[in-house]
Amino acid sequence: MSALLKETFAKCKKEGRNALVTFITAGYPTTEDTIPIMKGMQDAGVDIIELGIPFSDPIADGPTIQAANNVALENGITVPKCLDLVKQARSAGITIPIILMGYYNPILKYGEIQLIEDSAKVGANGFIVVDLPPEEAIKFRSSCAKYGLSYVPLVAPATTDERLKVLGEIADSFIYVVSKMGTTGASSTVSTGISELCGRVRKFAGSTPLAVGFGVSTREHFLTVGEDADGVVIGSKIITLLGESKSGERGTAAYNYVKSILGEEYVSHAPSTFVPATAGGSKETKPILEEEHKFNPRFGDFGGQYVPEALHTCLAELEKGFESAVADPEFWKEFKSLYSYIGRPSSLHKAERLSEYAGGAQIWLKREDLNHTGSHKINNGLAQVLIAKRLGKKKIIAETGAGQHGVATATACAKFGLECTVFMGAEDVRRQALNVFRMRILGAKVIAVTNGTQTLRDATSEAFRYWVSNLESTHYVVGSAIGPHPYPTLVRTFQSVIGQETKEQFKALNDGKLPNAVVACVGGGSNSTGMFSPFEHDTEVKMLGVEAGGDGLDTERHSATLTAGIPGVFHGVKTYVLQDADGQVHDTHSVSAGLDYPGVGPELAFWKSTGRADFVAATDAQALEGFKLLSQLEGIIPALESSHAIYGGVQLAKTMTKDQHIVINVSGRGDKDVQSVAEILPRLGPEIGWDLRFEADPTKEGK
Repeated sequence: MSALLKETFAKCKKEGRNALVTFITAGYPTTEDTIPIMKGMQDAGVDIIELGIPFSDPIADGPTIQAANNVALENGITVPKCLDLVKQARSAGITIPIILMGYYNPILKYGEIQLIEDSAKVGANGFIVVDLPPEEAIKFRSSCAKYGLSYVPLVAPATTDERLKVLGEIADSFIYVVSKMGTTGASSTVSTGISELCGRVRKFAGSTPLAVGFGVSTREHFLTVGEDADGVVIGSKIITLLGESKSGERGTAAYNYVKSILGEEYVSHAPSTFVPATAGGSKETKPILEEEHKFNPRFGDFGGQYVPEALHTCLAELEKGFESAVADPEFWKEFKSLYSYIGRPSSLHKAERLSEYAGGAQIWLKREDLNHTGSHKINNGLAQVLIAKRLGKKKIIAETGAGQHGVATATACAKFGLECTVFMGAEDVRRQALNVFRMRILGAKVIAVTNGTQTLRDATSEAFRYWVSNLESTHYVVGSAIGPHPYPTLVRTFQSVIGQETKEQFKALNDGKLPNAVVACVGGGSNSTGMFSPFEHDTEVKMLGVEAGGDGLDTERHSATLTAGIPGVFHGVKTYVLQDADGQVHDTHSVSAGLDYPGVGPELAFWKSTGRADFVAATDAQALEGFKLLSQLEGIIPALESSHAIYGGVQLAKTMTKDQHIVINVSGRGDKDVQSVAEILPRLGPEIGWDLRFEADPTKEGK
């Protein structure tokens, strides 16, 4: 059905006009509105409709599309229902091309080939996949071609010539040109430089039509953009108008808006009938994309860069900066000169009373909680700020859950005189008020994110959205071993000092022997990959990650991604994800803000898939028990994140003999969590036999 798209652009060119391409989200404002809206658009003269498949975490989209996605999902829209809407549209007499547009994870969950086949059956004409990298797009496009469907690539102002060449070769109907860097959204003005951008794309696209979008909202915009493009895309403005329209009048609202763009005198040129294309209508191409990477972006089947095209150039810049830094002895000299500032090496010592309590293996503690700022996060924070300086960035952003990464990043920025903005879920702002105030004391701006669950997941999404709009001046200091390449490798590299020190310190204290096991809590993976990676090839050393079991794995309130999740794509990387049957990312829960995340680092996913590491989950109550044990047996108040590892480590030690040894990474201190523990003790305390109520004020006794 790519043939219909080609015919549409050819007809527009013959008539001396631009194709109008409009975007709507399936099921927004209601499912019942979708077909009348599409019909109104066709009747007014729209040439192509992009039907958005809603996704829970659309990192390339601004507030308007985000809100539409959320409403559509609340209305029960799924991938099968999107296909049914296409089928209904064809039955209702909609004959113009319909392109399905969305993010990769719902497609992956449905099954690529199955979705392409089913889409062809219901009358769709092709796909736009926002976060599909070119190397994956080549394969996806080949599959589309077998069923006569089109794959429409997205290009951005920062897309390199090498990628333009490949994307130009796989385009078989048209190319969607994103006119500006940033997220989707209507604008009062259109981007400058469209002529130059289109000219550069045409060098590689040849005669393939270009449709330009992002920020178009008026007839003036349409005409201005149309001077250089073959088609013009409008989305966010339409979504806004539909949301403001009354139920039952949205088809008319769509019709009237399109008329305002094309002119009242314009007459629709829709085909009289819809003719399904036969399979194999497109020529299959096999372009090759060769991008050099010093460090492999993949960890087996996991990893990669599943990001909007606008983000790729900045990731490439960061990757080259990272590669250059770690190859430069002067960089390491500067970084290691900061060890005294951090407090490295952090201590390793035996936990005598905790070992006695467990009654099995000897338990050792790696004390990352003694670092400056109170956790392991300072290792990565300082290193990334040094890289940002090398790249000439003046502004730093970060995401944070428990607040420790935010504090570490704010600390590094204060030391080196950089502007710092930290994104933090509003719920985490509430439960980690102490760390929020610490960040502000250090000079950072803290932005409370009110989207979704208002936790780490949403803070990460918002940080990515901000970054894509501010690439030139800003570096994003990702705090965990998550996200697109090079972040998982970068974060692990600078956190691996934990495991390296542990190995050398333990050997020095134990006649050159290695521990039998190392244990760390797992959220995204910064402290666990840091502890585990130096032991990866020491196969006699067990690696145990302890995830957040929340209210229990038999409930939906947990964050045990590796224990209960399945492979998917989330926040730019293929990894294990907590998701539903439609590929929408689950809400999560943990008593610990730093573990409250539905994804996990790809290296941990790889170790799970190969069996190199084992993963278990500790419930909120069990983590509280770990918190109590370390506090009362060793005089160390751990972070709630670390408390998961304490509980899991103690359980492991109980299964081992007294001549064996395990090391638990105490990733952070618990000052920040004291108020949270006080709040949850009345509910969870009885489960572990811990009643810790405040006594009456002695100054008021007898009064």
